Amino acid sequence: MHENFELSEFFPPTHKEGRPFVLVGFAIALLGFVFLGDIVGLAGLIFTAFCLYFFRDPARRVPTDPVPIVSPADGRVCDIVMAPWPAELGGDGNDQRIRISIFLSVLDVHVNRAPCAGRIKQIAYVPGKMLNANLEKASADNERNIIALERSDGKTMAFVQISGFVARRIVCDVEEGDMLEAGTRFGIIRFGSRMDVYLPEGYAPAIGMGQVTLGGETVIAMPAEKPEPKAIAVAKR
Repeated sequence: MHENFELSEFFPPTHKEGRPFVLVGFAIALLGFVFLGDIVGLAGLIFTAFCLYFFRDPARRVPTDPVPIVSPADGRVCDIVMAPWPAELGGDGNDQRIRISIFLSVLDVHVNRAPCAGRIKQIAYVPGKMLNANLEKASADNERNIIALERSDGKTMAFVQISGFVARRIVCDVEEGDMLEAGTRFGIIRFGSRMDVYLPEGYAPAIGMGQVTLGGETVIAMPAEKPEPKAIAVAKR
């Protein structure tokens, strides 16, 4: 057996938000097989298996280099555009930033991770619609939670948890003033959603449209004057 083998790589732990669902599913399965019939028991097992899969929280190899910005979520890049800095963070429409949007399907890991190290300057929750998160207008119309983070170099970026057509709950476990390391888990969205990332000034995308990302691991942006890294040291988290 490989010396670096870890059981958690094949059977990742369940995020805390999913544990009540797993317990409910297991209880339904148990009651079904004992009292209510095999069909109910089987339905409970299927529900339990889905929750274990959806709420999985695998470890990720986070770059230790402070320069790159990593993806805050698993998913697929669905948009790379110039967009105004969010008005909820004080934007007046004149501060244009590169915005990278990542669509999370119901099959993706939904645990959200900090894209870089820094201090949370502001958090703004915005009620909204539940449109298909794959649509560009979801960034402006859907329910969302906007987080502004100040990096150690003084530059500010933002990342946004956005609900989708199926998603009905945004969970954010951090507060203003908290210090985060790159790859730190900070929340979860269930059950299908979108993450927007507003890059700091002077940064450029290191990925393209349609690329699949891993939260806390895939480098999505680098300083514009620096080439995309060939190899970056990683720390498992």
